[in-house]
Amino acid sequence: MSVLNKIAFFQNRRDEIPNQEMARELAQTRSQADIQEIATNLWNKVPNIQSDCLKVLYELGYLAPELIADRVDDFLKFLRHPNNRMVWGGRIALSTVADSKAAEIFPHVDEIVQVMKMGSVITMDNGIKALALVASQKGEYRKAIFPILLDHLKTCRPKEVPQHAEKSLPATTVDNKSDLILVLEKRFEEMTASQAAQLKKIIKVAEKR
Repeated sequence: MSVLNKIAFFQNRRDEIPNQEMARELAQTRSQADIQEIATNLWNKVPNIQSDCLKVLYELGYLAPELIADRVDDFLKFLRHPNNRMVWGGRIALSTVADSKAAEIFPHVDEIVQVMKMGSVITMDNGIKALALVASQKGEYRKAIFPILLDHLKTCRPKEVPQHAEKSLPATTVDNKSDLILVLEKRFEEMTASQAAQLKKIIKVAEKR
């Protein structure tokens, strides 16, 4: 039985459970042939098959990112896909391999930022995560990316500040933590009590870098 037949589309399901189950199965079997079949169908002519296959791969990325790391070029191609579901799905997939594939992702930072500005909440959240993980891998990357993260934290909606600040922590070091803390402290007055409490916890983590 083709592994493709197990995705939601071929099960006549509209929920994501078959795709999640497929990802768990692949994480256990680690079958390269089955992963290749799913990856090949990222370019299937049927949009729902495409999106199901991408869902399988990024769910697999949560469980065993090393098994999808070599698909990074495919995920990058989805940055400009006309289907927004494929854009944010590709962004999630990128965020799961960003630390191991920083060299391949770094040349696309400007494109990632542009898509973040136009994209959904999911696209933004995973864009921040991916950028921070890339920045964490090399001083050169951090020098280029950390100011982008700071600019975002200066201007994003108040409710996004704690979450995005936390996602930015991998890019934070002893050399730049004071810049992050300063930006966050300036946003305290916009926070609700619970948001402010979250922000204080993040600042404490940054202070220990």
